[in-house]
Amino acid sequence: MDVMPKWADVVLVPLFSLLLAAFLSALLILAIGESPSEALSLMVQGTLLRSAGWGYMLYYTTNFIFTGLAVSVAFHASLFNIGGEGQAMMGGLGVSLVCLFIPWPHWSLAIVGASVGAAVFGMIWAGLPAYLQAKRGSHIVITTIMFNFIAAGVLNFFLVGALKPKGSMDPATANFPASTHLPTFEDMAQLVGFEKMFRSAPANVSFFIALLACVAVWYLIWRSPLGYEIRALGKSGPAARYAGIGSVKIIMITMMISGALCGLMAINTTQGESERLILNFTEGAGFIGIAVALMGRSHPLGVLLAALLFGFLYQGGAELALWTKIPRELIIVIQALVILFTGALTMMVRAPLERLFLMAWRG
Repeated sequence: MDVMPKWADVVLVPLFSLLLAAFLSALLILAIGESPSEALSLMVQGTLLRSAGWGYMLYYTTNFIFTGLAVSVAFHASLFNIGGEGQAMMGGLGVSLVCLFIPWPHWSLAIVGASVGAAVFGMIWAGLPAYLQAKRGSHIVITTIMFNFIAAGVLNFFLVGALKPKGSMDPATANFPASTHLPTFEDMAQLVGFEKMFRSAPANVSFFIALLACVAVWYLIWRSPLGYEIRALGKSGPAARYAGIGSVKIIMITMMISGALCGLMAINTTQGESERLILNFTEGAGFIGIAVALMGRSHPLGVLLAALLFGFLYQGGAELALWTKIPRELIIVIQALVILFTGALTMMVRAPLERLFLMAWRG
């Protein structure tokens, strides 16, 4: 019998996991002779007390929302989509083809076309391993992670060949036309008279598309017949099939939705920030999405909050690397500790909390 209330599982377990990760991180910072309190203060000042810091944090957050939602949708069907990196790379290819070869008169139309291109390319790339899982029984973890490497090879092929401008030595496409460039938060702030806000920060209007994606995923999973079938298959495959739910169809649809969400990340990075397709633009966001989904309990609101946390860690880590002697490698270790405690070691935190609630229930 589960005596721990839902709110405790959603709030207390991630909170205590985060506190444990913060405690171990503080010990590591002390071990190299730095002050944990000063490090935290610098992260807060550089991220939350400067508008440019907010802009960078929200830029990273946008990436993590898309990839976290993608992993969450797959989780609900008991599918582990670890191919977010490759699906985002293919999404970037879709964005670049749409922006380079279609003459868009305005960014508001270009972002619609780029969204379709990113979603379709990510959807196709996730659909291939989904077919292998549904029809051939291939393990989804193995196939999706292998497709990451294939996607990297495909992206390299285009960036050193067909899409590279003549005479350029840079493995990247040409800059997208100005009519496809997305308004940044700095541009939007200037419209309302705040010229000094979000200066030089890459956050752009794709953040609002990420918020819309949160609402869409919530409606899909908890308010639509398809969402019910996805959750039913995730809870019990045999029971779902007995109820007439086709596992092949649901696996295919779920993974393609997941791939489309990963592909949409490229709107932020490729169309919004770099304004061209470059190598390594995903920056590991596909893998961070797994931790975001785990910490957010596969709920869109939880994913949003977890994405904000990891956006804070990314921007705060950059501040520490710039202004302290804390090496960049230790910052990566700190981020890994957060992932470890909020993901893999969740049950270590949950078990004692369950015992406390059981004692309170019996008493």
